[in-house]
Amino acid sequence: MTQGPGFWLYDLRVETVLDGRTPVCRHIEGESFVVEGETLVFAAGQRVSMYALAALLPLLPAKQRMTDPQDWMSTDAEIACPDPHCGGRFRVHRTGKRWFSHAATTGLPDSRDTPYWQTEDET
Repeated sequence: MTQGPGFWLYDLRVETVLDGRTPVCRHIEGESFVVEGETLVFAAGQRVSMYALAALLPLLPAKQRMTDPQDWMSTDAEIACPDPHCGGRFRVHRTGKRWFSHAATTGLPDSRDTPYWQTEDET
């Protein structure tokens, strides 16, 4: 599974939490999606505001990577809705780790292999 040069990424679950706060935007407590590699996976009927998603996206790749246990990226798990009047938050959980080979994820012509999403292991 970890053959050749590559790297680990955490799978993530991003869950909407209110914890008694009042949302202004369309945030429903408990709605969620998962991040597997570069892919956002939504269960049927789950929704996220595109404005909230725009605030989340820059942080998700950093949350996927290994960080020092004392780094705030390791300890802080909630991201606020970008509307300053909204009580919505998004809690990011690291749920597991996934190995990616460099050859299956690079665009460099001399280093390419079968893209990871076209292999048997991809689910």
